[in-house]
Amino acid sequence: MHIETLGSGAPLVLLHGWGMHGGVWTDVARQLAEDFCVHVVDLPGHGKSVLPSPASGGGELDAVVAELSAAFPSPLTLCGWSLGGQVALHWAARAPDKVRRLILVASTPCFAGRGDWAYGMESAVLEKFAAELEADHAATLRRFIALQLRGSENERELLALMRERLSSRGEPDMAALRGGLNILRDADQRAELAGIKQPTLVIAGERDKLTPPEASRYMTQAIPSARLVEVAGAAHAPFLSHPEIFVAAINAFLKGDPQISQIDTD
Repeated sequence: MHIETLGSGAPLVLLHGWGMHGGVWTDVARQLAEDFCVHVVDLPGHGKSVLPSPASGGGELDAVVAELSAAFPSPLTLCGWSLGGQVALHWAARAPDKVRRLILVASTPCFAGRGDWAYGMESAVLEKFAAELEADHAATLRRFIALQLRGSENERELLALMRERLSSRGEPDMAALRGGLNILRDADQRAELAGIKQPTLVIAGERDKLTPPEASRYMTQAIPSARLVEVAGAAHAPFLSHPEIFVAAINAFLKGDPQISQIDTD
């Protein structure tokens, strides 16, 4: 597993989303490293990390969490974006002694829609996406990036930046992409939320089309010690579109600032 470490202080681990790699955090990681020891991870099969074995199946939740836990034996703060947020949530539920604080960015406990869950992607849409991935994975990744940024302020500039970041470490492993889609399709962590005892910060994009802010509000209400920062004008990547707000929210949360709910998100 490829891990880049910046700065010094309390450990903060950053987990990226589906199809990306740790380089997506570059700008905010540098800012956060002024106060924390930031560990930027390439998840298995993404960026410079390899899958542990063909038997891993691309890395379902338990396998990914097991590898992360082995790489980070000491207690830490965990920040996950999108699919990385689902990994972070599972890790926090499994190892409350290892994950001291939790930050969930544009994430959801259940990505796929269900009869009792209105804040997920329709199953037919997700299956079509999986079929398109098999037919042309490069084009599918490009479309997925565009969907993440749709509606965001500075959408065109952010799209160019995200595409540049994606290509900077080569294409992700197809098995990892399939495994990530399996997690998005199958994982339903709603029942785990009430058991998350760690202080939790939920950061949502007001205009997010993939993981709507309603999902973030749901998590904030279900996790006993959660607080929500909803970023106006942001879509699925608030750390790219509004880095100052993002870094300020994390700093306030990790430094115990009681005024975190008053951060200007406009």
